[in-house]
Formats: sequence, C-alpha cells, structure tokens
Amino acid sequence: MDTDDDTDDDDDELKYFGRDIEGVSRIANRVKMGKKVEKSLKEKNQSAVSQDEDDPNKTPEPYNCTGNFQADFTELCKRNNMAVIPPVVHRARPPTSQSQVESSKPEKGKEKGKTSAQQQQAEVEPDPELVEGEPVEPPPKTFVLKEKFEYFKPSVQVEMENYDKPDTVTEIYIRGWKIDETMMATFAQCWPVMEKLHTINLWNTGLTGETVTMMANCIPNIVNLRTLILDGNCVAAENWHELVSEESPLQNLSLRHCGITDKGAQSLGAALGTIKKANMKLISLNLAGNMIRDTGAEHIAMGLRMNRTLMSLSLASNQIGDKGAIKLGEVLSRFPLSHEEVVERRKQFSEKGSPDRNKSPPPSRRADSKDRPGSVRSSSHADKDKKAGKPSGKKKDGKGGKDAKEEEKHDKTKGGKKEKEDKGGQKKASIAADTKTAGKGKGKGKDKGKGPAVQEVEDAGASDFVNPLTDAADFIDGQLLVAGNRVLINLNLSRNSIGEHGLAALLKAMQYQTTLTHDSKSSGTGLMRIGVYKNKVSSDSEVLAKLTEFMMPKDPFYKPPPQTPDGDS
Repeated sequence: MDTDDDTDDDDDELKYFGRDIEGVSRIANRVKMGKKVEKSLKEKNQSAVSQDEDDPNKTPEPYNCTGNFQADFTELCKRNNMAVIPPVVHRARPPTSQSQVESSKPEKGKEKGKTSAQQQQAEVEPDPELVEGEPVEPPPKTFVLKEKFEYFKPSVQVEMENYDKPDTVTEIYIRGWKIDETMMATFAQCWPVMEKLHTINLWNTGLTGETVTMMANCIPNIVNLRTLILDGNCVAAENWHELVSEESPLQNLSLRHCGITDKGAQSLGAALGTIKKANMKLISLNLAGNMIRDTGAEHIAMGLRMNRTLMSLSLASNQIGDKGAIKLGEVLSRFPLSHEEVVERRKQFSEKGSPDRNKSPPPSRRADSKDRPGSVRSSSHADKDKKAGKPSGKKKDGKGGKDAKEEEKHDKTKGGKKEKEDKGGQKKASIAADTKTAGKGKGKGKDKGKGPAVQEVEDAGASDFVNPLTDAADFIDGQLLVAGNRVLINLNLSRNSIGEHGLAALLKAMQYQTTLTHDSKSSGTGLMRIGVYKNKVSSDSEVLAKLTEFMMPKDPFYKPPPQTPDGDS
C-alpha cells in the first residue's frame, strides 16, 4: 500500500512540474517574439533613415541664422559641402607691454611714486649666474611664432565688442583669399542678422562683378553697417556704383587700387548726384591708386555739383591733369548751369512757388481761390440772373466789392512779403543739412497751430532731396552761375599730373570760397585741407607756395610754430 501512495504522489508532482515548465516556455516564447518585433522595427527605421539620407531630391530645412557668426558661418559652409571651412579667429593685436600698463595707471602722489621706484630698484637684483656667464635673451613679446604657411591659410578675422559674447561681432577682416559666389552667398545670410556689425574689410579677395552685385543687394539689410573697405579688388565690370545706392547705409567707402578707369568714375559720379537726386549718406570716398584720368575727374566733379553730403574725397595716385583740376576747382567755386539744369531750376521754383496750383479749389471756398477771386463773377451766372429777372443785389455786390478790395490788398501785402522772403532766400545758398535743421525748428515752435496738411508737407519736404539749383545765381556774360560745393572739406590730389594751370584754378576756387564763407557760413565752411604734392609742378613754384600758404591756416591739423620771447618783444 505504501508503494502505491508514493507513486501517486510522484505522478502529482510531475504534473505540477510539467505545468510550470509549460508556463516558463510560454513566457520565453513571448520574450523572443517581443525581441523579434523590436528588431524588425529598428531595421525598418534604419532603412527609412538610410533612404532619406540617400534621397538626393529631398530638400533640407532652411537654416535660420542666430547672430552667432562663428556658429552660423560654420553650419552654412557644411550645408554648402565646402571642402575647407575657413576658421573664425580673433584679430591679432600687438601685446601691451608692462611699461605701458604701469604708465597708464594714475599716480596718487609724488612720494608714493618715489617709494614704488625705490622698491622696484631694491627688488631688481642682478642674477649672479647671468653676470658670470653670457646673458640669456628673453623670448620676444612683440610677435607670436606660428607654423609654416599657417599665416597664409584662409581665415575670417573678427573684432568683438565683448569676447565673452559671440553675438557681438563689430568688424570683419578677410585678407588674401578669393571669395567666390558660394562664399558671398554664405556671408549674405550671416551678415544681416549681426546687429553690432559696422565695418567690413575685404582686401585682395578676388571680387567679380557678380559678387559685387550680391554684396550690394545685401548691404541695405545690414542696418548698422557704416564702413566698407574693398581695397585691392580689380573688377572688370566696374559696377562699384551699386554699393552707393539710395538704400545703402554706407558712410565710408574705400576703393583703393581697384583698377577703376574713367568708366567706373562716370558711374560713381552719377551715384554721387544728378539733377534729380543725390546720395545723402556717403561722407568719405577714397579712390586713391586707380587709373582715373581727366574725363573721370570731370564725371566726379559733375556728381559734386548736386551732392551736399560728401565731406572727404581722395583722388591721389591717379592720372588727373590740368583739365580735371580745372573742373574740380570750378565746382568748388561757382559753375555755369547747363540747359537741362536751367530747365530743372525753373521747375523747382514753379513747384516751390505754387505747390497747390494744379489742385482744384473746393466748391465752398471758391472766393478764396487765386484763380477766381470773389469780386469777379462768371458770365454764365450773370446771364442766368438777367434771364430769371432776379434782383442784382447791389448792396451785396457793394459789400462784396469792399471785401474783395480788402482781400486784394491783403493778398498784395502777403504777396509782397512772400516775394521779399523769396528774394532773401535766394541770396543765401541752401544745403540739405540746413533744411533739415530748419525743418526741425519749424515743426516744434511756431507751426503748432497749423493743420495736419501743412505738417505733412513739411515732413515730406524735409525727407526729400533739396536741389542746389535753387540757390542764388548770378547772370554774367550770358550764363547763369551758381555757388559751388562748400560741404567738401578734404580733397587729396597728390601724385597726379597737375601743372601750373590746374593749381591756379584751385587757388582761385579757394579764394572765392573764402569770400563766400565770410558773407554767410550757413552753406558750409568750404575746403579746409587740400593735398597737391608730387604733381607736375616744381617745388619752387609760386602758385604752389601761394596755395600752400593760403590753405595752411585752414588745416585743422596745422599747429603754428611757438612764438619765441624775441618775437614777442
């Protein structure tokens, strides 16, 4: 009996054990199935990613620049598949020596200075090893050694307002490596987002007509850009005038050694000013070291006729002769108006005298209109009154006649005042700067009571170009002469081919400017500095001596020699 019970117990245990084994196997199968599903999903995802990467037709998402020039520039270069990405580095500066640092510190007193000097002398003791043997030279501190050819590798040098903040780049310097269209497109994406950027210097970067056009389209979007230096870039198209458009914020433009000929000078002169418009932002233009001849100088002089913003012009190291110098002197003194300029002058005066002449008066104020005064009635109304048999109303007509006479007298007095004001205004030469200041003063003071229409007219006039053709003119020998440009204060004509006749014309222009500035200083101070050295004139020339002596007191950098006690006595 015992054996039978033992066998039954063993059978039960086997049953339970078999059930456990079946459960474990089921769990294991589920785990295996889950792993298989995960693997299949991963394989599907990887295949989808590889398909996306291998798909060349899929366009990547556009990159939005953040203002961090280094990060934006590197990312855009990677997206353009550039083989070599120029690094963005800080511009090298000469290290400051300890003596300069110590001299920059303010001294509190003489005694403290003496004690500090004594302490330094006491601290500095000669090293016995150096005295006995040869002195060991310390490593140089004025320069840094680099690996071979590392100095010539392409890089983008930057100046930053705060080196801890990467989005404060203020100046960009690129020197000696070619900027192609792809690189210029990359810069055109980065630069407009940089709020602190005010200077771009691209020296000898192999610019072309296409890259200059791309830069010209990008410049208006760089709000705070003021200085652009493109020295050493010879462009065959000579489309430099695109950089000086109406939308351009540039104030300083340097185009030295760019191979500019009379063709480029003609387009630049037209960009400076024409009869209809003129550049109102450019202050300094440097065209030194080019191939500009007399014809090009005449085109630039034509631009200066209408321009009243440019203050500094450099035409040094060109090929300008007497004809070009005479034209420049004519623009600086006074010049005769051409037929087109006379026609434009008349248009300006007609628009200035009656701005509302073409507008029809409102029906309720026909008596106030200049075209039909209140005392004159139209013949059609008179005929209608006669046919209808209506009373003529003499009393009313009489009153109207008195009122009309009073209005006519009032209009005459007003007209006389206006004519006097116009005559007085014609005596003084007007420039853009004076009109802006005058417009500001009028808008704040006396014209508060005027209507909104008057204010709109004043605002529009302040922003518009004030044509110098409306200045006072003299009719001499059948020609109408207008006062020349007195806003330009610096002119460099050194190292050209100017002779005695050209210098004489410049001297005459300076003398005429001096007489004008004595009469009224509202139109500018006139030329304060002129460079005419190393031209086709001997150093003993009388005209050169007179011009130098005449301009020397006007030069703001001129320092008169100190007076000796013997001279004072």
